[in-house]
Amino acid sequence: MQLESLGAYLRSRRDRVTPSDVGLRTYGATRRVPGLRREELAHLAGVSAGYYTRLEQDQAGLASDQVLDALAGVLRLSPAENAHLRNLARRTSAPRLVRPEPEHPHPRVLALLSSLGESMPAVVLGRRGDVLAWNRTGHALHAAHVDFDAPDNPDRRPSIPRMFFLDPLSRDSLRNWDELARIHVGYLRLTAGRYPDDAALAELIGELAMGSRDFSRLWAQGDVADCTTGPMLLSHPTVGRVDVDYQVWLQPDSPDHRLEVYTPADAASSDALHLLASAAVS
Repeated sequence: MQLESLGAYLRSRRDRVTPSDVGLRTYGATRRVPGLRREELAHLAGVSAGYYTRLEQDQAGLASDQVLDALAGVLRLSPAENAHLRNLARRTSAPRLVRPEPEHPHPRVLALLSSLGESMPAVVLGRRGDVLAWNRTGHALHAAHVDFDAPDNPDRRPSIPRMFFLDPLSRDSLRNWDELARIHVGYLRLTAGRYPDDAALAELIGELAMGSRDFSRLWAQGDVADCTTGPMLLSHPTVGRVDVDYQVWLQPDSPDHRLEVYTPADAASSDALHLLASAAVS
């Protein structure tokens, strides 16, 4: 999978900003581009049209923080999109892909996971969305059809992105799949900007693009998102309807890893989680 460049990202973000979004009047003229013209964006950002054109062509070298601030403002970038812009802007050349070492959860993360017990589903996720550890309720909530001990073996670890886009059982269990799909793709794009030399991440994105038309369509839209909190609405095969809120806890000892905890959104979902926990430990 070819990695995204700064120029490609700028073009995709420019296309979604209309003249009216930034207070420009078009006087009814026919426009050949869906968003701003290069000259319009350059003028609003306070740079020359020639320089901005070279940025989109990946021929301008490193952009200054001042220029990036101006572009982010005109393009109305979110904090996650702004972070992605800067990750791309730091590259001086195409990165050389490197095979990463297997990920291992930090002992303090595992101790925190253990302290949660089984009443609250929880999963420890690695950089690429691999399950590094989970409690039994987290396993039962996400993927009871997968071996519980699979995260112990780096070669067999369940992959949340693969399950999400390539496993019909996982997809059919999510009532808000479309909403979560955009977040998954946006977060993978953000991660790819942070770690452009990760060969396993590039292979994962390529595999998903080849195996899922939905992933390929969403990836082509160029959106970026962080994954911190939100709803997950399930039709669980064992306990039926379960509505939970996920919360991501970042780990200071291993900043690539996330502890994802799921709390019930209503009383019925709380009862369902209790049933799930009881069955998981029995």
